Amino acid sequence: MNHDCIERVLALSNAFGPSGMEDEVVALAKADTADFCDAAEDTLRNLYLRPRSNASKPGGCTIALDAHSDEVGFMVQALLENGTLRFLPLGGWNPVNIVGAPVKIQTRNGFVTGIVAAKPVHFMSEEEKRRPIDFDSLVIDVGTSDKAQTRALGVRPGDFVVPAVSCAFDENRGVFMGKAFDCRIGCAALLDTLRQTQTSPNHVIGVLSAQEEVGDRGSTLAAKKIQADVVICFEGCPADDSFESPDLIQSAMNKGVMLRAFDRSMITHPRFQRFALRCAEEHGIPYQVAVRKGGGTNGGIYHTYDMPTIVIGIPTRFAHSSVGFCSIKDYEGAVELAKAIIESLDKETVASF
Repeated sequence: MNHDCIERVLALSNAFGPSGMEDEVVALAKADTADFCDAAEDTLRNLYLRPRSNASKPGGCTIALDAHSDEVGFMVQALLENGTLRFLPLGGWNPVNIVGAPVKIQTRNGFVTGIVAAKPVHFMSEEEKRRPIDFDSLVIDVGTSDKAQTRALGVRPGDFVVPAVSCAFDENRGVFMGKAFDCRIGCAALLDTLRQTQTSPNHVIGVLSAQEEVGDRGSTLAAKKIQADVVICFEGCPADDSFESPDLIQSAMNKGVMLRAFDRSMITHPRFQRFALRCAEEHGIPYQVAVRKGGGTNGGIYHTYDMPTIVIGIPTRFAHSSVGFCSIKDYEGAVELAKAIIESLDKETVASF
C-alpha cells in the first residue's frame, strides 16, 4: 500500500475547490509534480503539466490525461436580515443530500463554518411536510443573529462554499471517506500516472481542468490548447452498487475500474475502448463497462476535437453529496490501466483507431 498516494488523496479531497475557485487544488498539484513537470495555467485555472522527460523523446505519440479539479459546491447569494444566507448550487446537487451538513465558506477574512438549515419539522405545516425540499427553502446558518453580525465575519454575496468534511482512510477496509472524490480521486490518479510514466516512449501531458461541474468549461478551452493523439479522462464516477438492481450494477466499488461506453455526452470511441479493454485483460486489471442513460464527462468535449477519448472511472459512492466513499483498490487499478495503455500505445496503433 503506497502511503504517498494515500496522503495525496487525503490532501486533494480536503482541498477547497468548488467550480470557479480551484486555486488550492492547482497549488497542490503543482507542488506535487514540481520535481519532474513544467506547469502552466490559463485564465480559467486549467493546469497543464508536462513532464520534462518529454523533451528527450524524439518519437512516440502524445497522450493527454485529464481530470477535473473542481468539486460541486455553492455560492452565497444574499445575506438575510436574520443573519442566515441564501445560496445557490454550483453543479448538480439534490438538495436533500446537503440538509443538516456543515459547510465552509471562503470569505475575505478567512474561512467561516456554517450549517445548511431547513425549517424544523416542529414548525412545518402538513402541506410543508409534503412539499419537496428545494434550494429556495434552505439557508446557511453561521451562528449569528442578524445581518450585521454575519457581515462582520466577512461573509459577502459571491463567496464560495463547500461541505466541511475531513477525508479519512480506513486501512483495514482500504476505503477513503471524504468529500469531492468526483473528481479529486481522478486528480490523484492523474498525478500518480504522470510520475510513473516518465520513462514511457510516448509524450504524456496532464490537464487538471476547471469548471467541469458547471458545464465542461475548462475542458472546452483545454481541448483547443493541447495537441494530443488520444485522451484518457479520469473520473470519480458514481457507484451504483448500493441502490441498483444486481443485473444493472456497472460501477461497483471494490470491483474494478469503470470504462464508460456511453452516456449523454459521448459514445466512447469503440476502437480505443476495445484497446483499453484488451490492456485490462492482458494485465489482469479488474474492470467494469458502464452504459449510462444520464451523466457526462469531459470526454464529451475532447472527442469532438479529433482526439479519440476513453474514460477510466473510479467508482465513488454518493458522488455529488457532502461525503462519500471510494476504494484504494479501484484507484490503484485505474493507475495501472492508464500506465498499461500509455506503455502499449504507438503511432501505428493510434492510426488504426
